[in-house]
Amino acid sequence: MDITILYYLLPSLFMFCCGIYGFITRRNMIAMLISLELMLNAVDMNFVIFNRFLFPGQLEGMFFTLFAIALAAAETALAIAIIINLFRVSENIDVRDANKMKH
Repeated sequence: MDITILYYLLPSLFMFCCGIYGFITRRNMIAMLISLELMLNAVDMNFVIFNRFLFPGQLEGMFFTLFAIALAAAETALAIAIIINLFRVSENIDVRDANKMKH
């Protein structure tokens, strides 16, 4: 039995769709951030999958994945700092209350 690329892409697609659904339906900023991270992890999986199947002896997909993970870590740190700042101002982390940071 030969494992094709489809067996690897379907879980990645499922993760990405779950991330989109979570990002669109949630109003809590932490839940939205988790959904965004889920989407980024699905993209990282795709980098590795396509590298494995298209260029099996090379490591470009792995390097792109490491770079994307580093960017995701920086993005998460910045987003959590913004969320903490918003919580200090409004005592709430609902997206609808984000306009209170103008004051």
